Amino acid sequence: MFKDKVVVVTGGAKGIGKCIASEFKAQGALVEVIDILPGGHFVGDLSSKSDIEKFASMVIAKYGRIDVLVNNALPLMKGIDECSYEEFQYALSVGVTAPFYLTKLFKPYFTQDASIVNISSSRDRMSQAQTESYSAAKGGISSLTHALMMSLSGRVRVNSISPGWIDTMGEEYTGPDAYQQPSGRVGYPKDIADMVLYLCSDKAGFINGENICIDGGMTKQMIYHNDCGWKLE
Repeated sequence: MFKDKVVVVTGGAKGIGKCIASEFKAQGALVEVIDILPGGHFVGDLSSKSDIEKFASMVIAKYGRIDVLVNNALPLMKGIDECSYEEFQYALSVGVTAPFYLTKLFKPYFTQDASIVNISSSRDRMSQAQTESYSAAKGGISSLTHALMMSLSGRVRVNSISPGWIDTMGEEYTGPDAYQQPSGRVGYPKDIADMVLYLCSDKAGFINGENICIDGGMTKQMIYHNDCGWKLE
């Protein structure tokens, strides 16, 4: 269903982004990736206005249209004790400003019924200590999603996905690492990629401005002291 569709994936050189790009390619899509890592894609820093502009200009010149934009690039994770002003700004630039600016640059070129999927995180609603830069960026992109949905309504659908614990290193998790998720396992990149492709398909034509948390049920699990062997110490 995505044959010859123009698909842009940010942060598509590894992990979830690479899986998303690969799944679209398998469906016949024309996929363009921007990532700071070297490789056979556009190498650029999404905190850089000029790099974003160069990438967008390249895509527009090559195709003249955009069918799908997946904002996936990973922001920096640092906490209040160690994160500098500049590092916090960098995280917001990659995680919030870049998705906004790419959308702005592509706005005249989105096809009718195009789709944007923003990759947020379950950390947009729950946190560990010392994760402020990442959590702020992910909370920002979740809110950006419904704001863009309203501004682009009638032409582009905009949704977001909040992954929980996703194994991007090909490791096997057993014991508490696995069964702390009610689904009994850690997630895989394809769990996220499958939802991205669904949200970008005609089957999801009435889903708009939504955030879908894919975390094996972890954020729905209520835990009290002594429940399931958990102890607050």
